[in-house]
Amino acid sequence: MNILDKIIADKHKELVLKKLVVPVSQLEQSALFERETVSLAERLKTSNTGIIAEHKRRSPSKSVINQDLNVEDVAKGYEEAGISGMSVLTDGKYFGGSLDDLLYARAAVKMPLLRKEFIIDEYQLLEARAHGADVILLIAAVLEREEIKRLSEFAQSIGLEVLLEVHNEEELQKSIMPSLDMLGVNNRNLKTFEVSIDISKTLSEKIPNDFVKVSESGISSVDAIKDLQQFGYKGFLIGENFMKTNNPGKAAAEFVRELSTSP
Repeated sequence: MNILDKIIADKHKELVLKKLVVPVSQLEQSALFERETVSLAERLKTSNTGIIAEHKRRSPSKSVINQDLNVEDVAKGYEEAGISGMSVLTDGKYFGGSLDDLLYARAAVKMPLLRKEFIIDEYQLLEARAHGADVILLIAAVLEREEIKRLSEFAQSIGLEVLLEVHNEEELQKSIMPSLDMLGVNNRNLKTFEVSIDISKTLSEKIPNDFVKVSESGISSVDAIKDLQQFGYKGFLIGENFMKTNNPGKAAAEFVRELSTSP
């Protein structure tokens, strides 16, 4: 059993307990449930930089990244830096995140928020809506085509945008459907954890232009983004590069400045 299989097995157990404690009706009565969401896809289309910055305390591959910062401070720093959107890890066991992180980030900023989670059930989409998310992530590696269709259509029906993540051409081909807003290519090999932006380059021409293209993982330089922009990518999810510093907002601002002035 690889790490992804373990995470999904734990997620199934976690959901059984969550549904017992917080019923759907309670989520739907949240003050944030009827909030008008902000489009990340539209932000990316019009942005010159397209940065989606992440809040991530740790990961299975890197152990501790940064556990000393308040999510509100990170969110405010990112927004002030001119970031297009923020990704918030909400998995507890493997990434040290929580739905509270999403809630606190939402209270602090107005920019689009992506709930970064291993989504397998509509209940998690209701959670995302109730805690202030604008966008949800679906991972093709852990979902069948019919599950992607069901979850993405449900997400859109409650006002959430959908970023679908693929790792290879097989996942991409099973995933293309009208109920997606953005298609993300994860440059990290899930089996070896090796990272190469060549994966994004290879898959770029196979992604229909109807979708906003997002490249994820292993992006740590302005040159990498400039390179990927030539392949039609509008969004760039940066996970650890900012979070491993003492001031992610400042690091993001410097990165955006360099990217904006780069020829």
